[in-house]
Amino acid sequence: MEGALLECPRAWERLLPPGIRRAETAAELEGRGWDLLALTAGGCAAMAERKVRCRILLLPGSWEQPLPPGLTAETVISYGLSARDSLTLSSLTEPVLCIQRQLPRPDGGQVEPQEFLLPVLPGPAEVLLPLLGVRLLQIPLDRDPFAW
Repeated sequence: MEGALLECPRAWERLLPPGIRRAETAAELEGRGWDLLALTAGGCAAMAERKVRCRILLLPGSWEQPLPPGLTAETVISYGLSARDSLTLSSLTEPVLCIQRQLPRPDGGQVEPQEFLLPVLPGPAEVLLPLLGVRLLQIPLDRDPFAW
């Protein structure tokens, strides 16, 4: 399974799970089918003229525009601080990642709605949501996806 996180900060690279690469530009994603593609807000804007296919797309819920015409996804999962987002935080003081609805995984499994009390994070939880989402969807369910 192959995946990418577009506009992933360099500091996150060591935290990416196996099978997920850090992509600096949208051009790196073109011409391939991805099992899991995660976009930051800047990554969404960068996809405007690109032709990219993916099975699962993780993007900010605050992205209110339609997907760029060249971007196709079988499933779209939103992350953010809104109750509408599939991945959100139910607490910021003691970060708790909340899965609002059943989420598909690239390996064919599912993540059921639940909450994860997060360990000490390498940055603000709300900023790390795309990384947390990628880890949750990519790391095998029998392991702790947030063990740094």
